[in-house]
Amino acid sequence: MSRIEKMAFADVYPHYVTKVEKKGRTTAELHQVIQWLTGFDDADLDRHLTEKTTFPAFFDDAQLHPNVELITGVICGVRVEEIQDPLMRKVRYLDKLVDELARGKAMEKILR
Repeated sequence: MSRIEKMAFADVYPHYVTKVEKKGRTTAELHQVIQWLTGFDDADLDRHLTEKTTFPAFFDDAQLHPNVELITGVICGVRVEEIQDPLMRKVRYLDKLVDELARGKAMEKILR
């Protein structure tokens, strides 16, 4: 089992919040991005944070947006569209969206 398979979404979430807030974006915008990707509403997101859901369970519960394949580019030195592992690709989709938000990209461009 890889490290990411054991990791809880709730353990990474505060880092996402810090990253976007440090760049002048809001937690509400972060939630909008997460909800676009996963289909979760606020209650779903709160439940996953409270229950410390692992990344595999988090993404198993998600209904990924139909335009998820439009998320392309490099994150952590790797092209998102070339990642073979399905779980890692989903995690990197989320990382890429958070990164775009933190870099100040317009919300309508992030939410393809």
